[in-house]
Amino acid sequence: MNLSGPLFALLAFGIYATHDVVIKFLGSTYSPFQIIFFSTLFSFPLVTFMLMKDATPGNLRPVHPWWTLTRTLFASVTGFTAFYAFSVLPLAQVYVLLFASPLLITLLSIPILGERVGPHRLFAVLLGLAGVLVVLRPGATDLTLGHLAGITSAVCNAVASVIVRKIGKDERPVVLMLYPMAANFLIMGSLLAFVYVPMPVEHVGGFALIAAMGFVAGLVLIAAYRNGDAAVVAPMQYSQILWASLFGFFLFEESVDRATIIGAGLIVLSGLYIVFREARLGSKSQSPVIETKSRGATAISFRISPILARGTSREPAE
Repeated sequence: MNLSGPLFALLAFGIYATHDVVIKFLGSTYSPFQIIFFSTLFSFPLVTFMLMKDATPGNLRPVHPWWTLTRTLFASVTGFTAFYAFSVLPLAQVYVLLFASPLLITLLSIPILGERVGPHRLFAVLLGLAGVLVVLRPGATDLTLGHLAGITSAVCNAVASVIVRKIGKDERPVVLMLYPMAANFLIMGSLLAFVYVPMPVEHVGGFALIAAMGFVAGLVLIAAYRNGDAAVVAPMQYSQILWASLFGFFLFEESVDRATIIGAGLIVLSGLYIVFREARLGSKSQSPVIETKSRGATAISFRISPILARGTSREPAE
């Protein structure tokens, strides 16, 4: 078995987790609007240089404008709500809520992709959603805007991912990657006047660090999928819960309660079942989860599947 794929994936998700720590640190001072705006600003040169290698003929007009617009709006909400959740909730709890996204992708694949979800995967989805309820404990604890933001981010990321699975074969990678970044820049920039806080130079460096880590983690994740099987690489995303627990304990004095541990266990178990079942079904499944390779809930990171699609004709863009 080639271990380089999962090892690259573990490294990538470790970088993403560190990226989220910086977001949480800056989130105690700045609005998510300001964090996303300046992080996007620093990301543009990195992604632009990468996209200069795209030799696909065409222009920047989307083939499916309404689907592209819908996906862009959902992607923007995904980033904003995730950044807010990281700012106000314990890291581990945010990840548990965001991990509901693959489960929702499975459900949304029914009306959007025409995928048939059998009783096995449907049971796995219900088990995972039960895990979300265990974490939230409605009625037993006060649900905050942070919890609502985490769930909203998971839902919006699922919608955006399934839409890209629907239109990705027709759209240029540059369209799929630049439109959400441009939307983040314009929307967050228009709101910046209401929330702007002056920044010392070290915090400006923090915004640049978010952009750099999101970019580097994406490149490492590309290496992971090019060197390993998707069914082995995809579950490595759940390592972020371990990073979150460690970072939360040592940097923010956060503890992981029993409900979060139980809920995380149910969600991870259901997510692993869906991934492995889709891998076993092979061509009989449209694989909406296992082919959603990009890391969700990141407002400024590029999507890696269009890059992977360039290297092989059998991979659809996502």
